[in-house]
Amino acid sequence: MAEKKKFEQIMAELTQVVEELEQGQPDLDRALSLFEQGVKLTKECQKILDQAEQKVTRLVQAEDGEIEEKPFS
Repeated sequence: MAEKKKFEQIMAELTQVVEELEQGQPDLDRALSLFEQGVKLTKECQKILDQAEQKVTRLVQAEDGEIEEKPFS
């Protein structure tokens, strides 16, 4: 089973892809491959961020002074 990549790892890979595209003039096939890889990595990052957002809760002080958890919105 492949180990799940962390957000920071994926962002580092995405940064490398962008840098390679910006640095030189890759041939069309390489540029398309890098673009496809970048799109895939971006989707992976977005999925991780969406999952993290679902876990976030904010603490709100109720009228009676108690602290209650509410889903992040």
